Amino acid sequence: MARVRQERAEITRQAILDGAAIAFDRSGFGGTSLSDVVKHAGVTKGALYFHFPSKEALARTLMDEQFKVSQDVPVIEDPGLQTVIDLTHQMAAGLRSNVRIRAGIRLVIEFGSFTHPDPSPYDAWIDTCVHCLTPARDRGDVMPSHDIQDLSTFLIGSFTGIQVTSHVRTGREDLHARVVDLWNYLLPGIVPARRMHLFDPSGSHACRTELGLTGTPATPATPPATD
Repeated sequence: MARVRQERAEITRQAILDGAAIAFDRSGFGGTSLSDVVKHAGVTKGALYFHFPSKEALARTLMDEQFKVSQDVPVIEDPGLQTVIDLTHQMAAGLRSNVRIRAGIRLVIEFGSFTHPDPSPYDAWIDTCVHCLTPARDRGDVMPSHDIQDLSTFLIGSFTGIQVTSHVRTGREDLHARVVDLWNYLLPGIVPARRMHLFDPSGSHACRTELGLTGTPATPATPPATD
């Protein structure tokens, strides 16, 4: 009986998160009330308060949804630059198809504009990039002159700007193409010429297959300089 109650409670919790994601995605943090969440979730306000004590607690739970994209990175045996490229395409796919991720990213951007901005989601993604790019530099896939912390910070800032621009201009319909552009222009500046052939700006074959991305692998937009 206790197990059945736990399962029902989890179903309710997930319904609340789904309803909150729809509301936040449409109206943002300031434009969403708990009544909106209850309406979209199909639950009572009492059930909502049982699981989440406040609108901010609900928002912060949704903000963490984005990290499901990178949850397997710590167990990857040999992470590297292609891991980061694939992560940007996986996040792009999530933004296009997963309302929880879209809502979470909107909330991250909004919380970053508050009087006391919260940099922790950005810092977490930067740390993930550092985790992948440090061994990449050690094995010669990233030029040794590059500071990995600075490069990771640049990457996260660039992706954030690209996805916001894509959202405003095309509803993110062109987001994967814009991510390919990012890597086509960036890779020649960070990868030694002799290693350029190892990386696909369109995502690895496994990544493209997983996400259902069609088309042939991309080629660099500009020829790489010699070492």
